[in-house]
Amino acid sequence: MDVDRQTLDTARRSLHGVAELVLAGPQYRQSGTIRLRILQGGFGTVQDPHLRVNGTELVAGEREIPLNGTTCRELAAAAGIDAGGVEDLYEGGSGVELDDTLGVDAQAAQYIEECFHRGHEALSRFAPNSMPVLWPEHFDVGISLDEVNYGISLGDDYLDEPYAYAGPWKPRHGSFWNAPFGAARPMRLLPEPTALHDFYVEAKDQAAADNPHHS
Repeated sequence: MDVDRQTLDTARRSLHGVAELVLAGPQYRQSGTIRLRILQGGFGTVQDPHLRVNGTELVAGEREIPLNGTTCRELAAAAGIDAGGVEDLYEGGSGVELDDTLGVDAQAAQYIEECFHRGHEALSRFAPNSMPVLWPEHFDVGISLDEVNYGISLGDDYLDEPYAYAGPWKPRHGSFWNAPFGAARPMRLLPEPTALHDFYVEAKDQAAADNPHHS
């Protein structure tokens, strides 16, 4: 990746803000869900209003609105909706305000999209009957299977880079579980095409072998 950390962090935070304030919030008020989904080139809503981020643009019907240098309030106005988050549903989030200027570098956006796409592909192969969800709170894509959360995070306070994770609802023990919430592996250490899928399979096996319900 040829994008410096600050540029990537700015793009990640900006896209997270768009996901919260322009997609998830308006969708929640209109359709009652905050779930988003991974799409080719980016991510979008699952119900009305039908909006998506494609690369560095917000797509609303026939309109393609550049993200870089604008604000969430301006984006929403151009798309014909009212921007705003869903503060009552969760704490935390992107920290982006409606009038903050967004910085979405094209290379950084492409890298973020590739991380999400790899995660979505691996999760869909790992659990074909589960639909991966892009959650606006943490801006991570994941599923839950047999009381274990699996997914991809773009980075957070725990690890400031994209990583794959497995988080059992009940704590597990052993060297595989190297994070406070379960297991985490930086995506840069999982470059092979099957590496993400293999990590999820191993996590499932490890979780089953050390299941508190069976002890």
